[in-house]
Amino acid sequence: MPTRVIHLINPKTDSLTTRPIYFNRALYSPLAGLLAVAACIPRDQYEVVLTDENIETVDFDLKADMVGISAMTSYVNRGYEIADAFRAKGVPVVMGGVHPSFMAQEALQHCDAVVVGEAELVMDRLLDDLRAGRLRGLYRAQKLHSMVGMAMPRYDLLKKHRYVNKTFVQTSRGCHTGCTFCAEPLMNGLKFRYRPVNEVIAEIEACGSKNISINDADFFGTPERPKEVMRALRGRGIKWQAGVTSKLAEDERMLELAAESGCTMLSIGFESISRDTLKSVHKLVNQPDHFAALVKKIQSYGISVFGLFMFGFDGDDPQVFGATTGFNIGAGFDACAFSALTPYPGTLTWYEMRKANRIFSYDWTMYDQGHVVFSPAQMRPDQLRAGVDESYKQFYSANSIARRFPFTGKRSRAQWLVYNLFMRKAARAENLDPAPMTPEPECAPNPPILPLKREWRDAVLEGLPEPLRQSAE
Repeated sequence: MPTRVIHLINPKTDSLTTRPIYFNRALYSPLAGLLAVAACIPRDQYEVVLTDENIETVDFDLKADMVGISAMTSYVNRGYEIADAFRAKGVPVVMGGVHPSFMAQEALQHCDAVVVGEAELVMDRLLDDLRAGRLRGLYRAQKLHSMVGMAMPRYDLLKKHRYVNKTFVQTSRGCHTGCTFCAEPLMNGLKFRYRPVNEVIAEIEACGSKNISINDADFFGTPERPKEVMRALRGRGIKWQAGVTSKLAEDERMLELAAESGCTMLSIGFESISRDTLKSVHKLVNQPDHFAALVKKIQSYGISVFGLFMFGFDGDDPQVFGATTGFNIGAGFDACAFSALTPYPGTLTWYEMRKANRIFSYDWTMYDQGHVVFSPAQMRPDQLRAGVDESYKQFYSANSIARRFPFTGKRSRAQWLVYNLFMRKAARAENLDPAPMTPEPECAPNPPILPLKREWRDAVLEGLPEPLRQSAE
């Protein structure tokens, strides 16, 4: 029996999708990363305790040999509070996830060690240092994981009854698109790394759920690979959903295989209905004049479309909100999420806006895609905030829901209602104050992976302090 304990914690997120608002359940579990981390910890040496603060309280009196905290930007401050509390008790703390990977020097002010990027290749060294009492500093792999032979995520640690969507299976890492506002290419690279199909299927068979989410940045990223996975899924009775980009979602054979293999929903980052706006942020795969037809095509295969849209781009004026939601309702999107453009630290958008002195708030709790932390080009920050709110109200109004309901076709009406009711209630509960004006952080972001494109690489290097710039070069 293991005698040592590692306590893994996901700090409270308080987002639209992680609040347990119906039947004490949240729409999504945010624990995929921590389940993968837990899989790298030897069961015969350590007991792993997993806490998701969105659905339960953190036990600060738990006797643990180490605490591991994963955090994204919007809830990293809560992560720091938790880390400080455990360190005050003498418990070593390790942090990881997107924000600590980009802001490692900041995170080290609150913890003993930071895992930068992927944990799988550094976990053995980290645990060796823990046992030797020398756990400290940065733990960064010298290469990217091949995704071959990955350990099975610890689904046994998940409180499955507290989430609607609880099982997230990753088949690839990386993304070709390289959008300027996204951290994915600077975290996992622009090249796709694929997990062997037989290992993907083995996890799906072992996860204990017939309803899964494919947790890739872009499952339809290349023409042939997703087809291999979907062929292997056929006949297994699995219902699945995934995030994809729009280009290959137009492929008839791709959609045929998706439907045959049990796909119920595709989430697509449409972002904007303006072609010029999409070009400006390097979302070149999207063609707004195809959006409405694409929605109908996907729905004709019995698959729902969850559209993701963002406001606050330089080409957006106050008319963008009504134009976008009017288009969404008219095109019959099954569900939509609307967000405010957020310059996450270390992204290309961050460096561009910081150089232009457009970011006025560095309060990380405001970096949730709901608050506004920068000065938009063609509207006031409060207009952008109000526009996001109004877009939710219009799209999830009673009239819109009645108009969009899938009375015909093969889309799952139960799933459709769950998403629309969750999003309607969660959005109506939003009451966001304006983001405060704050000074810049003392520590600068340092992306785990520098951009390949010359001008983007130069922009990142220019934004780094001299010591970090020299080490990055």
